[in-house]
Parts: sequence; C-alpha cells; structure tokens
Amino acid sequence: MTAEPVAGPHVVHVDLAGRTALVTGGGGGIGRACALRLAAAGAHVLVVDRDAGAAEEVAALAGGRAVRVDLADPAAVDRLDADVDIVVNNAGLQHVAPVPDFPPERFAYIHRVMVEAPFRIVRRALPHMYARGWGRIVNISSVHGLRASPYKSAYVSAKHALEGLSKVVALEGAAHGVTANCINPAYVRTALVQGQIADQAATHGIGEAEVVEKIMLARAAIKRLIEPEEVAELLAYLCAPPAAFITGASIALDGGWTAN
Repeated sequence: MTAEPVAGPHVVHVDLAGRTALVTGGGGGIGRACALRLAAAGAHVLVVDRDAGAAEEVAALAGGRAVRVDLADPAAVDRLDADVDIVVNNAGLQHVAPVPDFPPERFAYIHRVMVEAPFRIVRRALPHMYARGWGRIVNISSVHGLRASPYKSAYVSAKHALEGLSKVVALEGAAHGVTANCINPAYVRTALVQGQIADQAATHGIGEAEVVEKIMLARAAIKRLIEPEEVAELLAYLCAPPAAFITGASIALDGGWTAN
C-alpha cells in the first residue's frame, strides 16, 4: 500500500533574520520549497536559476532577489554574490544511458553544474562565513550519493563527488562556526519526476501509482514520493541552533532505501 504524503505547517522554529541565503535551482521543485522555507524563517534569499521567469516568481513570493545564472558557465558562477550566510546547492539534472553510450560532453556538463559550480560557490562564500563566525552549507544530494543505479554514471558520480566536497568543507569550516551537510532524498515530487512517471507508465502500460511503487521505489520501504516541503523542513532544522553539532553528515530522506 502506498503511504499518504505528509503535509502540515512548519515544525522547526528557527530565526534567520539578518541572514542571507543563496539557493541554486531555486525556481522550482526542491529549490523553490527551500527558498520559501528560508524566507519564512526571515532570511533574505537569492533565488538562483537559469530560468529567469521561474526565479523571479519565487523571489517575489519570498521577498528575495532573482539571479539568472547558467551554472555550467564558470565565469558566471564566479560573478554570483558570495556574501551569504547560507548556501543551498540544489541545482541538478539527469541523463540516462549505458556507460559505453554516455556522451562525454554531457557527462562533463553535468559535473560542471553539480560539482564544479557548488565548489566555486562555496569557496567564495566561506571567507564571509568565517568572518561572521557562522555559516550553513546544505548540499541537496540524493540517495544516489550513497547508492548507485545503472545508466546514471554522471549523476551518481556527481552526487558522490558532492558528498566528498561536503565532508571536506565540514572539516575545514568547523573551527569557524560553519557546518556542511548533505540531504539525501529518494524520489521527490517535482515536475521532472512527474514527467518520468508519465513516461514510465506509458512505456510499461501500467498506472502512474504503480510506477512509483513498483519501479521507482522498488528499493524503498515507504512507497510514496517525498514532498519538496519535507526536504525544506530538514534544511530549516540544519540551520537551527540545535543542529549546530551536525556537520559532515549525509542524512538519508529515502523511506528506507539505504536500509537495504
């Protein structure tokens, strides 16, 4: 049986007034939920996305600022405002193909967006965080940062690299009041995933609910998609004072996938 989604008000009490947050891929999905959650806690949010319209819509809701950037362009990434207290590295993309057929240029592009861009953002944000004696870096990794699936060589290797970067930053930042952690969700209810569900349903000739339970979440114990707001609430906790001792961690939000 498919579990019911969890929905409800914010449960984490955190005051981020006076803090500035940068959220990549903030125009939709998990990034949108994270941007709005941080804004609700009082942070001024920079909504970074290559889709200017989506970024502007979220920024308007959050009372923040939209920044259109293609994260695959290193020079553009280096022009981002780095005087931020919270970095949420969320932007990502997927390409599915066997290793012998995987286009090298696509592999490199995915790594520029999902590994190099987070590195460039963090390296420039850390001096500001060190000067203030406080900083939170939250990397939206994936269950695929902890486990592999076939045909996803670029995505899986990029998420594993992000995990390693996060741990190094945690070790270096600890003396300066900076924490770095990964959140590792399984499939989240986003437009990208919804499209994949529809495609799988058509391919296999089964209903969308069956795709979620029997194909996408075959290795998870809880058979439902994660809501973006659930990821955002965990982000809020990692920015709260009780989480100050959590660093270098990879927190599975996967319905038991990695318990296998």
